[in-house]
Amino acid sequence: MAIRLGLGLPQMKWYDLGHDVVEVARAAEETGYESLWVFERVLFPERPQQGLYGIPGLSWPDRYRSVADPLVVLSLAGAVTQRARLGTSVLIAPLHVPVQLARSLATLDAASGGRVVAGLGTGWSLDEYAAAPFAPFEERGAVFDELLDVCAAVWGPDPVSYQGTRTVIRASEVGPKPARPIPIYLAATSRKTLDRVARRADGWMPAGIPPEQLAAQWQELTEMAVSHGRDADELDLCVRANVRLTDAPVEDTERRPFMGTVEQVVEDVVRQAAVGVQEVLLDLQANTRDAKELADLAAQVYADVRAAGV
Repeated sequence: MAIRLGLGLPQMKWYDLGHDVVEVARAAEETGYESLWVFERVLFPERPQQGLYGIPGLSWPDRYRSVADPLVVLSLAGAVTQRARLGTSVLIAPLHVPVQLARSLATLDAASGGRVVAGLGTGWSLDEYAAAPFAPFEERGAVFDELLDVCAAVWGPDPVSYQGTRTVIRASEVGPKPARPIPIYLAATSRKTLDRVARRADGWMPAGIPPEQLAAQWQELTEMAVSHGRDADELDLCVRANVRLTDAPVEDTERRPFMGTVEQVVEDVVRQAAVGVQEVLLDLQANTRDAKELADLAAQVYADVRAAGV
């Protein structure tokens, strides 16, 4: 079976959101992309408390300045498409009020005919957590687990009741309900967070991991799932590809996954498919300036991947 391909929607500040989101969403579905995705960046600190992704000294890139709200962008895309799944990759879940996030995702799923994929993570930025004081950074794991519990309750039958450490829902009708059970994909890297995927998620959404390492971690994760009494075949593996294109090929010794020419990126997709990845989300938006450029590049990459036989 051919690998599924998804496309990241335009959210960065140089795009015309009212025009470019709908144009790219329509074009991507017509091209054949099976899914459309958004990511979340709440703010861009002028004096960050830490480096990018928590790496000391690594600067935040300018493309992270003024990233559009993910669920608003996904709603625009959902209104002009019919088939493509609508995914988040990822929402920084502990920065959201659990009941409100659960209702927003359920409403979008109901409105789109059951197309939402909830990709969630705990995040890494101290600055973003400081802007949402109801979720202390040090408690993000516990906050995240409770949010997953709240989503399960809100998406389940009425009356909804929930008693947690931070959230209390007394018996209430909470709607609308999702059109079908919303699949939850989790971003995870450590053994502890991989275990959360194995216990609670429908899929794993890694990024930036070389194929050989990815295969080893996927094997570890599926073994964890079996140890928790789950069927490992029910877990989905969807890789996020933050594509950085170059005019000339990048030497393998200097190259990260999905960095280089279009040909090298296509080779990376082929390698991911070879180790069992079921879907690759291609986020190309940092390489283009407007809807036409993004749609054209997305069509080229899609055609080249299919021509490569995956």
